[in-house]
Amino acid sequence: MKNYFLLLLFSVVIQKATAQFFGKGYSPYTGKDLGLTYSATSSTFKIWSPTAVAAQLLLYKEGLGGTPFKTVALAESINGTWEVKLDGEWKGNFYTFRVKIKDTWSNEVPDPYAKAVGINGKRAMVIDLYETNPPGWEKDKSPAFSKKNLATDAVIYELHIRDASIGENSCIKHKGKYLGLAEENTKNKEGLSTGLLHIKELGVTHVHLLPFFDYNSVDESLPGKVQYNWGYDPLNYNVPEGSYSTNPYDGTTRINELKTMVAAFHKHGLSVVMDVVYNHVANAASSNFEQLVPGYYFRHKKEGSFSDATACGNETASEMPMMRKFILESVLYWATEYHIDGFRFDLMGVHDIETMNLVSTELRKIKPDILLYGEGWTAGASPLPDSLRALKKNAHELKHIAVFSDDVRDGIKGSVFDIKDKGFVSGKPGMEESIKFGIVAACEHPQVDLNKVNYSKMAYAAAPWNVITYCECHDNNTLWDKLAMSCPDASKDELLKMHQLALTIVLTSQGIPFLHAGTEFLRNKNSVENSYNAGDSINAVDWHMKQKNYNVYKYVAALIKIRKEHPAFRLVNAAQIKGCIRFDEKAPAGTIVYTIDGAAVKDKWKKIFIAFNANKDFKTISLPPGRWQTAPGAGSPNKSKPGKRNLPGLGSMILYQE
Repeated sequence: MKNYFLLLLFSVVIQKATAQFFGKGYSPYTGKDLGLTYSATSSTFKIWSPTAVAAQLLLYKEGLGGTPFKTVALAESINGTWEVKLDGEWKGNFYTFRVKIKDTWSNEVPDPYAKAVGINGKRAMVIDLYETNPPGWEKDKSPAFSKKNLATDAVIYELHIRDASIGENSCIKHKGKYLGLAEENTKNKEGLSTGLLHIKELGVTHVHLLPFFDYNSVDESLPGKVQYNWGYDPLNYNVPEGSYSTNPYDGTTRINELKTMVAAFHKHGLSVVMDVVYNHVANAASSNFEQLVPGYYFRHKKEGSFSDATACGNETASEMPMMRKFILESVLYWATEYHIDGFRFDLMGVHDIETMNLVSTELRKIKPDILLYGEGWTAGASPLPDSLRALKKNAHELKHIAVFSDDVRDGIKGSVFDIKDKGFVSGKPGMEESIKFGIVAACEHPQVDLNKVNYSKMAYAAAPWNVITYCECHDNNTLWDKLAMSCPDASKDELLKMHQLALTIVLTSQGIPFLHAGTEFLRNKNSVENSYNAGDSINAVDWHMKQKNYNVYKYVAALIKIRKEHPAFRLVNAAQIKGCIRFDEKAPAGTIVYTIDGAAVKDKWKKIFIAFNANKDFKTISLPPGRWQTAPGAGSPNKSKPGKRNLPGLGSMILYQE
């Protein structure tokens, strides 16, 4: 027994020592004034660094180069904070912090809460945020995309800011910039809308923009050099990326121009979703987190090295109080200061469920219809147990947060990890249950055989709002490239039909539909799978394709219009999924046939009939009793008699009864 207590005591000592070593035994700071608090008469600078024995503020005239014109010691304050108040006007100056831990001074860094920076984000900048507001900003309001704050009313359009305008045929003046997406009434050489006007006319509700926080991979001081990156390498989380602004040297310009873009979207009824990457940083060792509080903000392996569930060299520790606080305060800042309408969380499966639910709860207090979703997976193992993380299988534990469905994504077109693998639309047999699982948005349904679903063997969604229904995004090959590469013998006409069938499935399924920009006119990336740094020649949206594939664009716009006008495609809970959707279990192989009870959700289409045929030849299918009409824009107008009907090869059918 004595040995047991000695062992227990030794274990406690080791745990405390480990916590002390990694900076995780310190009390969190609960105040909301970390970073800069500015006024015209004084500025207060505050950081959290409980491991420090001294801290300094260094002030500069420039955002890069030169030497500090003033170095000020910060005073130690409560709960590990350090602060100093400087009287007078400090606007326009740049600053960094450094701390002394034991006998060593850290590198100079902006604090994690910096709101403005100079070139390449090396130094924070003192600004008056009010002066960054464009004219009329105080009257800017988010569009009311849903009368009842229902996430299933959203239609998401994913876009990279530079891609949208950098192409010559965009006819947009501010190419690759925030202001480019704020330009109105732009048209390509064929006279068709581009940029903002195109997105508005397509009919989507939310524009999901790839990362536009300040990221590391583009040198903002070289505007003449062609540089490209998606931006999933965070540097300063609370600052707009400078390469999308007309003057990255001035911290106020990038803020003003981003707000101008957001206001332009809002003016035209479009909500803005921000792609956020709180799961890792560009370089953990040199990050402001690690320099100010070594070991605290990141998870570690047993031997002390950074754990790496992100495959980017590190993973943040969202479960730690100050990391959780940072994530929460950061999203609240973007939602209030920039009027952001939603957040997509990169590798959300790295984050813990408690943090994600807190984020949802607090955001909804200020914006009840905020749209939240993320990737319910990781890119590697994490030391935090699966049961605690926001993984896809735990989606039902998330509060009004959706996860991407890779089940329906790969069910439609084949595995993203095997270019030769086919999916339902490209003729792979046995994929019907995976598509049906996608149609019911991963909710329980008595007619879906979970044993035959490609990945998930359980219904993980609490409701349709819990799932993002999609078949492509910026990652991996575009839908067109994937189909072409997995079906090398298919004709162009067959590939077009497969592509159109895939988008029909996405836009008629339950859940929250998600489209990759340009898919509405068959966008391709020349078979480049991971184009994160491939440049404009691969990534730029080719607006000439809109003219070339105008019929596909019109078809997709028609499907979006149908979806928005008919609540039967936007069921809101699991009970409606079970009660309103009925699959035809006698449908031919390679087809999916089902009905939706529109009357049950007060849709003016009392009954809806949907059929998909992935076979190259037509299939004869049975129609339920009554006379059926073809949905507008979804095929040739037709009033069908009861009985049977031929479903075209690689085609679909949307019929209704009023």
